[in-house]
Amino acid sequence: MRKILIIISILFIVNLNSQDILPLKERAEFINKLQQDRFNNLLPKLMEKTGIDMWVLIAREYNEDPIIKTMLPPTWLNARRTTIIVFSLDSKTKEFESVAIARYAFGDNIPSIWNKEDQPNQWEALKDYIVSKNPEKVGINTSSYESLADGLSKYHFDQLYNVLPQKFQSRVVSAEDLAIAWIETRTELEMTVFSQLVEISSAIIREAFSTKVITP
Repeated sequence: MRKILIIISILFIVNLNSQDILPLKERAEFINKLQQDRFNNLLPKLMEKTGIDMWVLIAREYNEDPIIKTMLPPTWLNARRTTIIVFSLDSKTKEFESVAIARYAFGDNIPSIWNKEDQPNQWEALKDYIVSKNPEKVGINTSSYESLADGLSKYHFDQLYNVLPQKFQSRVVSAEDLAIAWIETRTELEMTVFSQLVEISSAIIREAFSTKVITP
C-alpha cells in the first residue's frame, strides 16, 4: 500500500497533457491528500463493515507494523519511538476520531492528544482514552493467518493488555478483517490516477525498449 502511494505520487500528472514528474514536496502533498481521504472517508466505512469500533495500532521505531507503514506521513521514513495511533467510531452517532497517543502528531492528519505533563505514562494515557470511548471491540493487529495483519509485537500486546481494566481486556479482538480491507481497498481519488499511471508506465516501457536507448 505504501509503495503504491509512493508510485502514484511520483507518476501523478497535474496536467493530463503533461508527463512531468512531481517534485518531492508536491509528491508529499499529494500522498498527504490521499491519506487524509482514506482516513476520513474510507476507514469509518471499513470499521463499520467489519464491526470494529476502535482500532489500536502500536509500533516501535524501526520495527513498524505493516499497516502503520501504509499510514506513515509522507515525510517520515519510520515510526518515532513508540507510536500509538487509535481510530474510534461511535456505533450510535457514527462520529469518527483519529488520534495519536505519542509525543508527536502523526503528520498533518492525526493529532497527538497525549499531554506528557499531565500523564507521564504513555500506556496509562492510552488506557484513559480507551476507557473514555468505551468501545465494544478493541481491534488489534494480531492474526494466525494474515501476516500483514499480525504486526503487533508480543511486548506491545502485553503492555496494552495489562494496562486495561478487566472488562476492556475481554473486548480485545483481532482486527484481521479490517487490516486486510484497509490494504486491499482503493478510494475514488486513488482510482482517478491509475489510468495516468498506465499511460506513463507504457511510455517508459516504449522508450526503454526502443532504439533511443538500445543500440543493436
